[in-house]
Amino acid sequence: MKFTAIDLFAGCGGLSEGLIQANFNVIAAVEINKKALETYRLNHSKTKIFVTDIRSLDVEKVRALLGGQTLHLLAGCPPCQGFSSIRRLNRSSAVEDARNDLILEYLRFVKELKPLTIMMENVPAIINYHLFKEVKIELEGIGYNIDFDIVNVADYGVPQRRKRFVMLGSRIGDIKIAKANNLKRTVRDIIGSLESPETTNDPVHKIYPKHVPRIKEMISKIPKDGGSRKDLPAEYILDCHKKEKVGFNDVYGRLRWDDVSSTITGGCLNPSKGRFLHPEEDRCITAREAALLQTFPGDYQFPIEIPKTALALMIGNALPPEFSRIQSNEIKNHLMMNLIREKF
Repeated sequence: MKFTAIDLFAGCGGLSEGLIQANFNVIAAVEINKKALETYRLNHSKTKIFVTDIRSLDVEKVRALLGGQTLHLLAGCPPCQGFSSIRRLNRSSAVEDARNDLILEYLRFVKELKPLTIMMENVPAIINYHLFKEVKIELEGIGYNIDFDIVNVADYGVPQRRKRFVMLGSRIGDIKIAKANNLKRTVRDIIGSLESPETTNDPVHKIYPKHVPRIKEMISKIPKDGGSRKDLPAEYILDCHKKEKVGFNDVYGRLRWDDVSSTITGGCLNPSKGRFLHPEEDRCITAREAALLQTFPGDYQFPIEIPKTALALMIGNALPPEFSRIQSNEIKNHLMMNLIREKF
C-alpha cells in the first residue's frame, strides 16, 4: 500500500524527494517561489503543484485531490527566515518577519484536512517561538500525539552539520521521531570522486563563481583540507577582514575531506558567505557538489539559466532528502503498524 502525502512550502523538493524515496505518493505540493517550483516540476512532474501564496489557497482545492480518501501525511517546512540565527544575529528573539506566521497556515491545513500523521521541520529557534507553542497546544487539543526535538542531521547520514527542529504527530497512536543512525558520511565520500567541473558533462557541476585575479590568488594561499582566511599571510587578508570582531571565521574556509561539511546555506556558492571552498581545488564548491552534500540524488535536475544566487538559495534552503527519507520511513512504519490494528 502506498500512503498519500502533501508537501506544504515545498521549495525545490527536498522534503518531497525523501517522501518519495520512502514510498509515499506525494499528491500535491504548495510553493510560491517560481524558481524553486521550476526545479520541483523538473523532478516531480506527477505531483499537482499549487503555485500560490498558501494564505490565499482554499483548502477545498487540495481536498478535492483526495477524492474522499484519507490523507496519511501532511508535511511541511514553513519559511523560517525570522528565526534564523544569521537573521537574529545570534539574539534569542526572532526578527519580525511576516513569514514567521506561516506556521498558522500549516495548522489551518492540519485542522481542515485531518491527516493521520504530520511532519514539520524548521530551524532550532522556533522551539521558543510563542506561535509554535500555541500551535503545539492546538494540535494536541484536536487529538495529535506530538514528539519533537532538535537534532543534527549529520547523525543521520547527511554529510553536513545542520541542526534542525523536527516534529512528528499522529492521531492514531504514539509516535516518535526517528533515532539517529550515527552513520557518518564525509565530504570525501560524497564529492571526492567527482570529475572536474572543467571537464564534466553535467551542466549543474559547471556552476560555481569565477573570481577576479586577487581573490583567486588569495584562495590559492588558503591551506588545503580545512584551512581558512585566518591562515592567510598578512598581505592576502582582505581589508574588510582586518577589523576586530568582523564577520564569521569560516568565510573563505575550505571543507575538510574526512569530516562532514559545514551547513550548506543559501550562500553556498559564495565563499565570502561561509566555509564553501573545495578541500583541494582553488575554487568554491559547485552547485552539484552543494546539492550532493544536501543529499539530493546525483541526477536531480536544477535550472541552469537562473542566477547563481537563486540556485544557491533553493539548494541551501532545502530539507536534506536523506533526513526526510529517514523520518518519512518512521512515519510509514507507524502507519503500517497502527492501520492494521485500527483498520483505518
